[in-house]
Amino acid sequence: MSSFALPSQQIGDLTITAVSDGYLHTSFDCLANIDPADAARMQENAGITDHTSIHINCYLVGSGGRTILIDAGAGGFKQWGGRLKANLLHAGIQPSEIDAILLTHAHPDHVGGLMDASSEAVFPNAELVAHHLEVAFWQDDGNLSRAPERAHGNFLVARQAFDGYRDRLRTFEGGEVLPGITAMPLPGHTAGHTGYRLDSGEKSLLVWGDIVHFPQIQVPRPEVSIAFDQDALLAAETRSTLLDCVAAEQLLIAGMHLGERGFARIKRTGGSYDIAHVE
Repeated sequence: MSSFALPSQQIGDLTITAVSDGYLHTSFDCLANIDPADAARMQENAGITDHTSIHINCYLVGSGGRTILIDAGAGGFKQWGGRLKANLLHAGIQPSEIDAILLTHAHPDHVGGLMDASSEAVFPNAELVAHHLEVAFWQDDGNLSRAPERAHGNFLVARQAFDGYRDRLRTFEGGEVLPGITAMPLPGHTAGHTGYRLDSGEKSLLVWGDIVHFPQIQVPRPEVSIAFDQDALLAAETRSTLLDCVAAEQLLIAGMHLGERGFARIKRTGGSYDIAHVE
């Protein structure tokens, strides 16, 4: 291991580390139920200078001699991210050491890093683990034909990833997917959008995937949805319910778009929620 320091948390016997893949950019026009000027003001008030940048995190879990990755970043798709492999190497982790990859879902900024430019699997020894509804959605030709032209590339990237790992692809419906790691259905963003709850000793943490893309906006205003949501109403409902649960339990959370610090808790103040980053 090198001395390259990444944000990490100890959950009993499990070590979870946030590994940055870099950033993607989108417009506030992608957001619903908020005026773009209000969105910009909320980012400004939170001290965020690059208002429309969305950070991409992946998470490394060390568990009983296993090295597990949750999501694989964008891999440079549309010039998004692409820093995961370099940051893993900086942290002393070779791609060949990863023996399982858990997917929260199969959008390009989560599966783009699974394959390299020459269509080879980046993680040659890893089992790829995903919710069966997620795999079925992206492999369905009917869904592809109904999708707008701009989304066709998303199907291509997802299919390429599933195909590249087809001999070691495992799907699940729910429950414990690996020792100490339990799948939690978080529907709305995609068909099989899944969180992963880590429990060890007396400690717990939830990797909540894409519950938010702009945390400083969508935590205090959970009704704000983004164009990437397949079912915006269901995604907002899931977000509200989950914020209530994690605030009540004071559960440590990790999220693919929580920012570079990678970990946070949700606090309820009055009728609203705030995000408090955890070092």
